[in-house]
Amino acid sequence: MFARWAAAAVVLLWAGAAAAQTTTVVNDPQAYQRAVRAAKPGDTIVLADGVWTDFQILFDAEGQPGRPITLTAQTPGRVILSGQSNLRMAGRQLVVSNLVFRDGHSPTGEVISFRRSRDRRAVESRVTGVVIDGFNKPDRGTSDNWVALYGSHNRFDHNHLTGKTNLGATLVVVRDEQQGLDNRHRIDHNYFGPRPNLGSNGGETIRVGSSADSLSASNTVVENNWFEGCDGEVEIVSNKSGGNTYRGNVFFQSRGALVLRHGAGNLVESNVFIGGNKPHTGGIRIINGNQTVRNNYMEGLAGDGFGSAFSIMYGVPESPINRYHQVDNAVIENNTIIGARSVFLGAGMDEERSAAPINSRFANNLIVAADGRRDPVRILGDMSGIAFAGNIQSPAVSAGLARGFEGRAVTLTRGPGGLMVPEGVDGVGASRNLRIVARAATGVPWYPKHGQQPRLDTGGEVAVPPGEGALADAAEAAAPGAVLTLAAGRYSVDRTILVDAPLTVRGPAEGEAEIAFSRPALFQLQRGGSLKLSRLAVTGRDAPDEVGNAVIRVAAGSNAANFEIIVEDSRISDLTVNRGFDVIALGKGSMADRVLLKGVTVENISGAVVSAAAETDDRGTYNAETVRIEGGTFRRVGGPVVDLYRGGTDESTFGPRMSVTGVVFDKAGSATTPALLMRGVQFAEVTGNRLTDSGAVRFSHRVGEPILVVRDNQLVRTPPLESDVAPIAVLPETL
Repeated sequence: MFARWAAAAVVLLWAGAAAAQTTTVVNDPQAYQRAVRAAKPGDTIVLADGVWTDFQILFDAEGQPGRPITLTAQTPGRVILSGQSNLRMAGRQLVVSNLVFRDGHSPTGEVISFRRSRDRRAVESRVTGVVIDGFNKPDRGTSDNWVALYGSHNRFDHNHLTGKTNLGATLVVVRDEQQGLDNRHRIDHNYFGPRPNLGSNGGETIRVGSSADSLSASNTVVENNWFEGCDGEVEIVSNKSGGNTYRGNVFFQSRGALVLRHGAGNLVESNVFIGGNKPHTGGIRIINGNQTVRNNYMEGLAGDGFGSAFSIMYGVPESPINRYHQVDNAVIENNTIIGARSVFLGAGMDEERSAAPINSRFANNLIVAADGRRDPVRILGDMSGIAFAGNIQSPAVSAGLARGFEGRAVTLTRGPGGLMVPEGVDGVGASRNLRIVARAATGVPWYPKHGQQPRLDTGGEVAVPPGEGALADAAEAAAPGAVLTLAAGRYSVDRTILVDAPLTVRGPAEGEAEIAFSRPALFQLQRGGSLKLSRLAVTGRDAPDEVGNAVIRVAAGSNAANFEIIVEDSRISDLTVNRGFDVIALGKGSMADRVLLKGVTVENISGAVVSAAAETDDRGTYNAETVRIEGGTFRRVGGPVVDLYRGGTDESTFGPRMSVTGVVFDKAGSATTPALLMRGVQFAEVTGNRLTDSGAVRFSHRVGEPILVVRDNQLVRTPPLESDVAPIAVLPETL
C-alpha cells in the first residue's frame, strides 16, 4: 500500500511541476531581466513583437534535460534586434529561436556568443531559427564573429546568416583547455547566404578551432548546411582542429574551398560543390594527417591553385603548428569531379613546403573533363607517396597519372538526386544515391534567401537637361540603379556628387555631353555605391588645386566595398591643375569588385588613370579585385595608366587580376614612371597594345604563383618589360 501511495505521489509531484511551467511575454529589457532571473526549467520567455534597439541580451539560466528554458519571439521574424544589440548565453539546456538581428552591429566582438565570460559558458544548448542579416561593424576593417560557439554539446541549426562584409569569420568554434577541447557541437541545416569578397584574410564563413589548439580533437559535426555565394576568401570553411565531420553540405557558386588547414583525423563526405563555372569556385584542399575524403561531388568548379576543385598540398618538414603539416595517411575515394578547371596534386610546393604526401590512397575517383578534351589535372612534385587505384579519367588519363587510372570516354546523365552519374560505371565516383539537401530545408521559411540587391542599369531612365547644377540635383534624387540620360550640351557641377547607390550617367548617341567640375572630385563613391559613365566628355580644367583630386574618388575610411566602376566610350581630359590629378582614385580601406574602362580616351592628365595602391601596410589587402582596360587611347599621362598594389605574403585571397588589351599608349608615364605598374598582382594580361614614347610595363612578384601573359605588344621608343616573373605568351590550359 505504501509503495503504491509513494508512486502516486511522485506522479502528482511531476504533474504539478509540469503544470508550473510558465510562459512570460515581456515588452522591454527590464521585464526581460526580471523574467530570466525567475526562470525555471521548462519555462519560456517571449519577446514581444517589435524593434528592440540597443538590447544586449544576457540569457543566463539553468534548464534540465527535456525541460530547457526557452527564449523566443512572439511571432517568428517579427522581433528585430537593431542598433547595438547582441546575445550572450550561459548555463545549461537553453534554447533561443526566431529572432532577427538587422540594421545595426554588435557592440562586442560577437553577435551571438555561447558564453557570458571565460568561466561561464553555455553547454547542451541550442540556437535555432535565428536570422543575422548585414549586421556589420561600421568599419569593414574591424573584426568580429557573428556566432561564437563555446562550451560543448551545443547545437546551431536552421539559422540564416547573410551579408557579412567586415573582417572576421561568420561562425567560429572557439576552443581552449579551460573549457575543454572536446566540443562535440552540431552545426546543421543553416543557410549561409552571400558573403562578398573581403579582399583580405579573415573572410571565412566557418572556422572550427585555431592553429594553437589544432593538434587536439574538437569532434564537431558540420552537416546539411547550404553555402551560397560565400566569396569572402580562399577558405569558405577553415578546419583548424581534429576529429571533425563535414557531411552533406552544399557549396553553391561560392568562391573558395573547404580547407583542412590544421588538425588531423577529419572526415569530409557526401558534400556537393556546384560552381556554375563562376571564377574561383573550388572544392576540397587536403593538408595534415589521417584525413578521409569520400563520396563528394563537384561540378563546374572554375577555381585553380589553392582554390582548385581538388588539391593535395605539399607540407613543411617538421612543420611549426601554424604552417603546413605533411599529408600523411590520407584516404581519398569515390569522389566525382566533373567539368573542373583544375585538380592540383602537389599544391604549394616551394622551398619551404618540400614534404610530399606519403602513405596515402587515391582510389575509385571519377574525373571528367569539361569539354571532353581539356586535361584539368596539374601535378607538381613527387606523388609516389600516393597509391592510385581504380580511378577513371575521361576522356583520357593525364600523362603523370598512368598508374591506377583508366582512361575512357564516359557518358553522363542526371541521376535521381539531380547530380550527374556515369553510365555503365559502377563503384567509381560518388554514390548514385547521393542527394542534395534542399535549399528550402536550410535556414528559416519566413525570411527570404539571397535578396536581390540594386545593380547598375536596373532602375528607370531620368532625362537631365544641360545646365549648372542639373546633374548634381538629378543624381541626389535618383533611385538606386537609375540611369541619368544627358542631352548634348554643357553640364557644370559645383559640388562633389556623392554616390551611395548604383548610378549610371549616360550621354547622347549623337552630339556631346560635356561635364566640367569645379570641386576636387566630380564623383565620390560611398558605401553601397557603384558608378557607370557612358558616352561622356569630362574636363578637369575648372577644378581647384587640392590634394587628392580625381574624377572618381573613393575616400580613405569610406568602407566602400564590392562596388563597380565602369567608364565606356568616353573622353577625359585636362586633369593638370596639380601633380597628382587621377581619373579613378581608390582610397585605403576600399575594395572594388571591378574597374572597367572600355573604349576610353584619356589625355593630358598629371596623375594615374587608375590609382589602386593605397594598401601599403602589406597585410595582403588590396583595392581592386579586377582592373580591366579594353581598347582606348591614353595620351600624355603623367602617372601610370594603372597603379595596382597588393603587398604582404598572405595567401587567403584570389586577386588582384588585371587585363589591358588593344590599348594605345602615347607618352604615358616616363623614363622613371612605368606606364603600367603591377605589384603583387596574381594574374595580368597585357596583349595587343601599342606603347609609344612611354614608360615601361613593370611587374613584381609578392606572393603565390602569379601569372603574367604578355604578347603582341608594339614598343616604340619605349623600354622593354621589367618583371621578376617570366612572362608567358599563351596561358596553359591547366592553370
